[in-house]
Amino acid sequence: MSLSSVDVLFAISDTGGGHRSAAVAIAAALDLASDQSLSWRIEDILQLTDFPGVRNAPNLYDQLSTRWLRMYDMTFQLTNGMRRVDLLSRLVFVTARRNITRLLLETRPKVVVVTHPLVHRFVCAARRIHQLPCRVVTVVTDLVSLHASWTYPGVDLAMVPTDEAYRLMQKRGMRPSKLERTGFPVHPKFADYVGDRASARAELGLDAGRFTILLTAGGVGSGRLGDLVRATEQAYPGHQLLVVTGKNRALRDDLISAGRPATSHIYGFVQNMEALMAASDIVVTKAGPGTLMEALVMRKPVIVTEAVGMQEQGNIDFVLNYDLGMFCPTAERIVGAVSDLENPQRYAATVERLTHSVPRDGSAEIARLVIGQMSLLRDGSPAQALRRRPRLRLGRLKRMLRRR
Repeated sequence: MSLSSVDVLFAISDTGGGHRSAAVAIAAALDLASDQSLSWRIEDILQLTDFPGVRNAPNLYDQLSTRWLRMYDMTFQLTNGMRRVDLLSRLVFVTARRNITRLLLETRPKVVVVTHPLVHRFVCAARRIHQLPCRVVTVVTDLVSLHASWTYPGVDLAMVPTDEAYRLMQKRGMRPSKLERTGFPVHPKFADYVGDRASARAELGLDAGRFTILLTAGGVGSGRLGDLVRATEQAYPGHQLLVVTGKNRALRDDLISAGRPATSHIYGFVQNMEALMAASDIVVTKAGPGTLMEALVMRKPVIVTEAVGMQEQGNIDFVLNYDLGMFCPTAERIVGAVSDLENPQRYAATVERLTHSVPRDGSAEIARLVIGQMSLLRDGSPAQALRRRPRLRLGRLKRMLRRR
């Protein structure tokens, strides 16, 4: 492994897509804030371990979160404690120390930005053992139901997306001086999108006057998406549907081959989700924080369909507690919720609540704080927290006492 030095190292794991997406969003904000003068790199830290079940965490996560959800929840509960997390992290670090240290020595980052809860303990352990002059910050990518592993007082700063996350981290031992409520790291292209609903629809070749619903494949699962599309088409023949199937090409082909009204538009994997959201009136999505927060940042009321285990349950509570949309686990309830949300008075009130409840500039604020951490090392000196206090030897102590 031969790597050049970087200003910022993003330490992630590709368990799900959200942790990498958060890193990409923050990196984009750093590029904007620094006029692309800062260098950065994204590395999957769990790939550097040799501990069974950890090195292949992405595949294991995919299996647990789709086929064995009860086991996923059981694992969440069994490991959801500070002492348990610390013990497990020490065991895993034994197998990862050499590779993580090599990565830090070769990249020489000024700041390590961690977007995965299982990673920051490893990075901080390597920093402490080898006295590496870098800052370590954590960016929390869950909204409410935070696993205990997110909390680690050894980092220099932890940035959280919600007040609920702030209070829970503080309750678990994080000092307020090490906590910042920044908002969620949504890619700047969502908050910075300059077009309005009409221009977005014109850009996409959509009907300008129809009430438009965006449905994501992750929102209802591939098995139920077809049923939901058909039910919505039958209940609202005058509405416009934008259906994003993501990387599920077979699902996209099935929906297209079935024959759809001209008002239904089927997309595969897209790079312009911000335009699709801008063109929409409401968004139907699952409780995963990434797409959910993108929609809320775009000021779109949401219909949340399901949560992946206990970890995402709090995201549903977040939407309901702030009245930012509705939770509808069945196609029938989703169809009914559309009628409620398209009421002009309710729609306007929901958008108004979004303005006060969800910061739009989470990534920009995180980038600002990362650059601030970097300035602490501008003189090239080691981080203050890493300096060892000199030992006071007995002979020196006696001489000091005699002088008095």
